[in-house]
Amino acid sequence: MIRVENLSKRFGDVEAVRNVSMDIGRGELFCFLGPNGAGKTTTIKMMCGLLRPNSGTIQIGGFDVMEESTEVRKITGYIPDTPFLYDLLTVTEFLRFTGDLYGLGRNGYARETGELVEFFGLVNHQGSLIKDLSHGLRQRLVYAATLLQKPQIMFVDEPFVGLDPHSIRAIKELLRKKVENGMTIFLTTHILPLAEALADRIGIISQGELIAVGSVADISAKNKVAGDLEDLFIHLTE
Repeated sequence: MIRVENLSKRFGDVEAVRNVSMDIGRGELFCFLGPNGAGKTTTIKMMCGLLRPNSGTIQIGGFDVMEESTEVRKITGYIPDTPFLYDLLTVTEFLRFTGDLYGLGRNGYARETGELVEFFGLVNHQGSLIKDLSHGLRQRLVYAATLLQKPQIMFVDEPFVGLDPHSIRAIKELLRKKVENGMTIFLTTHILPLAEALADRIGIISQGELIAVGSVADISAKNKVAGDLEDLFIHLTE
């Protein structure tokens, strides 16, 4: 579903991402890990078509991100680390606006939003202005809006920042359920225990280079590191 080959990105004299290659299959939850400034967000933005690479290729669902961006957007969803919301819209207005962008129509909108609003605990907040929602509720709204189009592939940048334990559990359960139903998820996070619990495979990037890809057990065995993902991560990136 996702194929990245020799991907590089420079900002002036700084090479933020250097010759990154990886393949992520259908129905896989892939966690992309790295220290601050390692190149995680730059990589995910290139994969979503928001940044143009200096070299390399990206295929999403068989479509070239640079040449077939419209087709890529039809099958993908993207949740950035700091999502933009229209604060003076209500929850219902924002979801209807998003549904219109996706071309759902009245019946499609009603069918899709009913389940999502209930799952994310937004039923009693549908008439609330977005500016009055807590951080956790705003994050839940972003997920609901992104899932309206039923994307085949979802990119999620730091999904758990600032969330309470109830919201974290809800998001974890949602992500695993979507993967079990065939969705491919590419996720970045600094919360290593959550990554270890969620991921089918991980990739570790450091100073712009992809230094490890595979299951935690496989990478640990290859590098002869005992312990959990935190021990492995520190060993590879220190």
